[in-house]
Amino acid sequence: MRWTTAAAVAATTVIGAGTAAVAAGRHVSDLSLKPSVDGPGTAGPLTVHWADDERVALTRTVESLRPGRYGLTGRGVHAAVGELLSTAGDTVTRRLERVQRGLLRPGTEVRITPQVYAGDPGGTLGLDFENVVVAGELGPMPAWLVPAPRDVWVITVHGLGTTREHPMVVMPALNRLRLPVLDVSCRNDPGAPRTADRISRFGEAEWRDVDAAIRHAVDHGARRVVLYGWSVGATAVLHAAERSPLRERVAGTVLDSPVLDWRAALRATARGHGVSGALVALGVRAAQGRAGLDAGPPALPRPAVPALLVHGPDDRIAPFETSRRLAELYPDLISVRTVPRAGHQCMWNADPEAYETTLRRFLTPLL
Repeated sequence: MRWTTAAAVAATTVIGAGTAAVAAGRHVSDLSLKPSVDGPGTAGPLTVHWADDERVALTRTVESLRPGRYGLTGRGVHAAVGELLSTAGDTVTRRLERVQRGLLRPGTEVRITPQVYAGDPGGTLGLDFENVVVAGELGPMPAWLVPAPRDVWVITVHGLGTTREHPMVVMPALNRLRLPVLDVSCRNDPGAPRTADRISRFGEAEWRDVDAAIRHAVDHGARRVVLYGWSVGATAVLHAAERSPLRERVAGTVLDSPVLDWRAALRATARGHGVSGALVALGVRAAQGRAGLDAGPPALPRPAVPALLVHGPDDRIAPFETSRRLAELYPDLISVRTVPRAGHQCMWNADPEAYETTLRRFLTPLL
């Protein structure tokens, strides 16, 4: 049921317009404050028309036509797809790289996701790794450590609607640079401690989990760290680099599709689920109250250390214009890579080779 329909039903069945408005606002705010990690995707479901060992045909949409490498995820299924091979009528055919879970049967509903891989760094990528526990503010948080010789560690922080499987897309590139990677979970992630309300604070609380990861890295041999975040994970990274008691250990940050304006992100997420008009405004007000978010205009943070900002004008969740303004304010600290035709958190997916070249050039002087 679309949220517009759900809200209409609520409005006609719940006694009192005020109660109905509160219920509708909570429903809409949940789209961003409680995103599902069972099927993280960039848009609505696609249908698998057919698949063989090398190809898969999907519903033709803007997302399924995007260049690059992506995951396909759905109930009980996860696969990795590559280049676009052909289009015909209402379908597109892409190269099928691997099916990691389940079967791609005709009629299966899937979503395009930036999370290419499922599993862990060992079974999926063939990398040596350790399951470790970071002592967080709320309790123990599971993490993966991919060891390497250098004493500069990279701490990766996934975004909303994905899991710590998402940063696996850059692990091989970081491993080639001999950089240890600590891929962390945050509060309310699967296996991590939960808050009473189980909602996101758009980085305003989650930065403390990043701070705990910095402390873990330093306690286990890191001389300095690079903080690397996607979406709201990038927001948490920015706050941690500024606020952490160990901020002098932070050598730099990588900000992929950063959410610098939570209102814009919530509005865009709601509209992507079919919400419109006054219901979007209700959702914004509900999110502000529930998460204790700032009611004023978005304040662009000054990066505390050199930053690589990777973003694109086609991001429908986190406006590229906000990132562009931030980079213009601090050209001495921020290096920008603009990625066209890339959805939210999909900057690597659109052009992995170019992305990793940019990443290597940014990181090399920090080592």
